[in-house]
Amino acid sequence: MVAVLEKEFVLDLAEKAVKTALRCGALEAEVFVYDSTATTVGIERGQISKSQRIADRGIGVRVQLNRAIGFAYTNVVDSHDVIEEIICKALNAARSSKPDKNWCGLPKIKPFYATLEKTFDSKILDLGAEDLVTVASRMLNSASEDNNHVFPVEGGAGASYVSNAIANSNGISFFDKATIVECSLATIAKEGSVVTPVCFEFNAERTYNINPEWVGKEAARLAVSALNTKRIETKNYKLIFTQFALQELLYYTLINAVKADNVQRNQSPFKGALGEPVGSEVLTIYDDGLLAGGLRTGIFDGEGVPRQKTPVLEHGMLRSFLYDTYTAKKEGKESTGNASRPGYLSTPSIEATNFHILPGNKTSDELLNEVDDGLLVYYLQGAHSSNPISGEFSVVATPVWRIKKGHLEHSSRGVMLVGNIFNLLKNVAVVANNERKMGQLVAPWLLVEGVKVIGK
Repeated sequence: MVAVLEKEFVLDLAEKAVKTALRCGALEAEVFVYDSTATTVGIERGQISKSQRIADRGIGVRVQLNRAIGFAYTNVVDSHDVIEEIICKALNAARSSKPDKNWCGLPKIKPFYATLEKTFDSKILDLGAEDLVTVASRMLNSASEDNNHVFPVEGGAGASYVSNAIANSNGISFFDKATIVECSLATIAKEGSVVTPVCFEFNAERTYNINPEWVGKEAARLAVSALNTKRIETKNYKLIFTQFALQELLYYTLINAVKADNVQRNQSPFKGALGEPVGSEVLTIYDDGLLAGGLRTGIFDGEGVPRQKTPVLEHGMLRSFLYDTYTAKKEGKESTGNASRPGYLSTPSIEATNFHILPGNKTSDELLNEVDDGLLVYYLQGAHSSNPISGEFSVVATPVWRIKKGHLEHSSRGVMLVGNIFNLLKNVAVVANNERKMGQLVAPWLLVEGVKVIGK
């Protein structure tokens, strides 16, 4: 059983620290308390190699003094003297900083109207290394079952618990807790002198509902299907992007383009485009911080603002950007609950929660049948080098699978895709119904037209 900080303790700790900061001279104060425990079992070269448990706790303090902001943190949560010391450090940082004319205050308390579903499971708290070894073994056995061509490369299983508490001088005092369990496997396949690129699959859930056998079988199936490889010619193809490819491509382009801070810094092509068509009519996207079982779902954001479901694109029309309190107040708007904190080490920044591309009504097989000549794109390399302002990208897809008359014919390696994400959004032709959660993306497969493919 994982030892965790109790709700009453952390809220009392945060509230008392806020009062101490005000007493020491802060005009505004915010205290964020973080508690996490992660147990993992690793796989290396087809063998379960190691297990470890990592616990991380800490407090981050943000203060405002004459519109200047100071921040400090500590990983000591049980010493009043240490907490008062970091409050003094935050105040000194504020005194050394320039006033921010755009600062309009920390958020005020707002009521919560939503309830969360499928974000916490006490069964995950009870998982130990031996339980995760069992999960990893089931996954490995499924990968090698009835196929001696498949070789697991790396992977593992893990279970995590996280709690957040936040209090500020405007009355906010909230607590939330969450769990996640996951397993993953990367494989290659060998046949004669042919060795495939690495193929990867995973399953992550907020409740204890993962399927390691499916992960193992799917990672093996992808690797085996990549053995039959041929070159393809350079031309424009219809492409089906899987969730792996979409996650890589959209994180560095579209998601950045709808963050309000990038829009306000003139680093987004969407500035001034609210209410205008920027994507295909079949494309609707919500940022849903309250999605049941979402991997980024929470009751409040990194500032204590209630999470919400925000329309980003509706039938291709740009409806909203993603705001934290600071960027929202610059425009006289309300935060969309998108202030994010990965832990206690930093102040909040704008991030998507569950970036949800709404599914269509076609199965994956029906989507394949829409393609006479195209490619199924699973994995991308180099998406981090995409230009977030212009949307230009040049990425390597390896492997991809050639689609001929609705059937997967063969794989191909080292294929380069060149295009513009904002043109690509307008050329989404069909949206499938096979959505899945992948980090902050929740999406189905997308059929896209008009992307230049450079064969190898």
